[in-house]
Amino acid sequence: MGVGGYGAWHLRNLERLRQAGEARLAAACDPIPAARTAELGPVPVYGDLDELLARHRIDVTVIASPIPTHARLAATALRAGTDVLLEKPPVTSSHELSRLRALAAETGRSVQVGFQSLGSHALPALTELIGSGALGAVTGIGGAGVWVRPFEYYRRAPWAGRRLLNGEAVVDGTLTNPFAHAVATAFAVAQTGSPERTPDGVEVELYRAHDIEADDTACLRARFGGSAAVVVATTVCGPRDQDPYVVVHGEEGRAVLHYERDRLTVESRESGTWRRTYGRTDLLEDLLAHVADGRSTPLLAPLHRSGAFTAVVDAVRQAQEVRRVPPRYWRDDAGRNRVIHGIDEFVRRAAEDMALFSEQGIEWASGSTSGE
Repeated sequence: MGVGGYGAWHLRNLERLRQAGEARLAAACDPIPAARTAELGPVPVYGDLDELLARHRIDVTVIASPIPTHARLAATALRAGTDVLLEKPPVTSSHELSRLRALAAETGRSVQVGFQSLGSHALPALTELIGSGALGAVTGIGGAGVWVRPFEYYRRAPWAGRRLLNGEAVVDGTLTNPFAHAVATAFAVAQTGSPERTPDGVEVELYRAHDIEADDTACLRARFGGSAAVVVATTVCGPRDQDPYVVVHGEEGRAVLHYERDRLTVESRESGTWRRTYGRTDLLEDLLAHVADGRSTPLLAPLHRSGAFTAVVDAVRQAQEVRRVPPRYWRDDAGRNRVIHGIDEFVRRAAEDMALFSEQGIEWASGSTSGE
């Protein structure tokens, strides 16, 4: 469902799986089917998911549609008897998550969420390292994301940069969409041993330099019981794209996971400094294998483990406001995008010092806009 935008990546991945004899694209769905027919050749393209599912026997539905439609379309696919790969964010509220989880249980089908970083083999390597005591007691888990996004990024779709659209929650924003993987990965580390645990509280600070409803710069702090706090800071108003990462601070060392590169860098008193790049399991392949073995093998990113991430979605949705960064603190970069002065350093400090923007003495930053 959805063959433009990120859906195009899924089409390329499906072609790879077709060539390997693992999967076949039976049909596609897009709101403007005529515009996509030429791209897909003999594959039938429909404008409505219900019609597609009525005409074809589908094993797995891949949903890469606008955020407000995720839960509804996933429910449609589950009721039709298909398993689902659902792009992030999977839902726009904990209420939607509960309903979708219940429907998956009722239909006996599985939902894998598109948190691609959870397929990285570097992630279990990191959690095993923590469990071994090589880093000592964990004192904090940070996450950092700095990217550049042009003005067109917020013009690419009606829902982009929106909190609400036609009365429906969108909850677009840097924590919930482009850097959702940073949040999900940091939480996966914090949840080691208790993968369904949700945070006791989430503070968020939301800011915008662009003329949008949602944030383009944000940070959060989450606490999981007696575990170390998680602080993640993100922006699409950076001077240049930088590799996002999750950092684990310990009393005896630190570890940095560049999750897009599956690269783990460790500094510890026990093992010294080392760096290693790992492989990755594709989430659609993981879902296909899960279904093929009678669902006995756990999924890497199952819907029922999305509760912690959805708590962040709730906090962002319920935030009282997205604070404007005054123009004197940002510049237009050749009329292409906006760059907040010093933002890359502020994001780095958040992850390294476990400090929200409002705790760093930044003039445009103030306290949290929501919390639990």
